[in-house]
Amino acid sequence: MKSVVKSMERKITRIGNSLGVTLPQEVLDHIKVKQGDEIKFKLEPNGNVTIKKYVPINYDVLDEIDQDFLDGMKDLFDNYDNTLRNLVDR
Repeated sequence: MKSVVKSMERKITRIGNSLGVTLPQEVLDHIKVKQGDEIKFKLEPNGNVTIKKYVPINYDVLDEIDQDFLDGMKDLFDNYDNTLRNLVDR
């Protein structure tokens, strides 16, 4: 089945002292978010921006794992996230 890429446009508007943009309902449905959810922006070197639902890690399930190990893993992902993602694509 061939996937269809859709394109939508929005204007940048003033919201108080800031600039903002509204997201079409179709985009919200596509990334499965609703009011109150958080989204994450990934800024690409080529100028593209990826938007996806932010799903925080639930550390409560890791109670039996040493905190130093968890802190080290968090530092690893915080500092090398792009490198690790690029390795996946190879």
